[in-house]
Amino acid sequence: MYDYHILVIDDNQALLQSLRIVLQATFSKVATLTNPQLVPAVLNCGPVDVILLDMNFNNCKLDGEEGLFWLEKIKSRPDAPAVILITAFGDIGLAVEAMKKGADDFITKPWNNETLIEKIISAINKKKESLESVNTASNVSEKDVLTISDTEMTLEEIEKKKIIDVIKKNNRNMTLSAMQLGITRRTLYNKIEKYGL
Repeated sequence: MYDYHILVIDDNQALLQSLRIVLQATFSKVATLTNPQLVPAVLNCGPVDVILLDMNFNNCKLDGEEGLFWLEKIKSRPDAPAVILITAFGDIGLAVEAMKKGADDFITKPWNNETLIEKIISAINKKKESLESVNTASNVSEKDVLTISDTEMTLEEIEKKKIIDVIKKNNRNMTLSAMQLGITRRTLYNKIEKYGL
């Protein structure tokens, strides 16, 4: 059993019941909603790994616009879960539009349960890999990053570049810039004069 939280949003109660039974055999937590307007409240209560989101909640309007609206709302969150859109209509154009707006996958009703579970696991794995690569990139310190042009610069050129970057970052606040550079204001002014800044 996978320790993942799956949220299914569909206005069809029978479909929600059958999906809950199918998914609870594989995932530790499965929640269902018939009203997508409750999604923000559910996401504020704790992490969700994947949302299975129906494309249509209004029987009079079956163009998928409501699903796309909620997809964008979900994906605008900083802690956005993976989203797999579900629909009874195999509309390729809608699938392409959904993928452009951030959907992690797309599946049409009726589906094969094994395929659905594979898509859910795949979406979670992709999200994990993406988060790991972001965390790895953010853990690399400024000192660890050397571009090819930096390695071809002289020590004075590197110092000059660093001084310019710090002064710009601090909006020409010389006291703060000197502190961040680990030198006195007088030394900073001497270096500005030396480099003609």
